[in-house]
Amino acid sequence: MILASCEKPAPPDTREADAKVITELEDGWSKVIGTKDAAKFASYYAPDASLYATGLPAMHGAGGISKGLKELMADPNFSSTFKTSGVHVAKSGDLAYSEGTFAQTATDPTSKKKVSEKGNYVTCWMKQADGRWKAVADITAAEPAAQPPTAATKIREAPIRKKKAANRKRSGHQ
Repeated sequence: MILASCEKPAPPDTREADAKVITELEDGWSKVIGTKDAAKFASYYAPDASLYATGLPAMHGAGGISKGLKELMADPNFSSTFKTSGVHVAKSGDLAYSEGTFAQTATDPTSKKKVSEKGNYVTCWMKQADGRWKAVADITAAEPAAQPPTAATKIREAPIRKKKAANRKRSGHQ
C-alpha cells in the first residue's frame, strides 16, 4: 500500500542567506550615500517605498525619495553613514527588516550652522518578483541632543547631592 500526501514540501529555509544579502546591500548602500548620488541611493527602494527621516517631510515613491534626497545632499555640509546591527527575515522569505545606527551632518536651515545627529533606523525589505530585495519603508529616529541641566533639574538633584555629601562626611571621606 502506498500513501501519498497532498501537501507540498516546505520551501527551503533561506533566512540566513537572505539576511547576509541584505547586510551586504546595506553595506553598499551606506557607501553610496557618501557619493551624494541621490538617484543611485534611491535605486535601493521599491517603486512604492516610503522614507520617514527625522526632521524631514515623509518621502514617497522612489522618485519622491530621490527628489527629497537630492535637495538634502546638495547641502555642502551633508554627510551620512549607517551601520547594520541586525537583519531579521520572515520565515516566508519574502519580508525582512534591518536595524542599525546612523550618523548625519547637515546645515541647520534656521541657524545656518553645521549640526550633527546620531540615531537608529529600521528598514523594511520586500523580496521583489525578480528575487531582488528592495527597501519598502525606511524610518530613522535621531537620539535626543544632550541638554544642559535646567534650573528644575538642579533643584530636584540638590537633596541627592546633600545626602551624598552627608554620607561621605559620616564615612570619613570628604
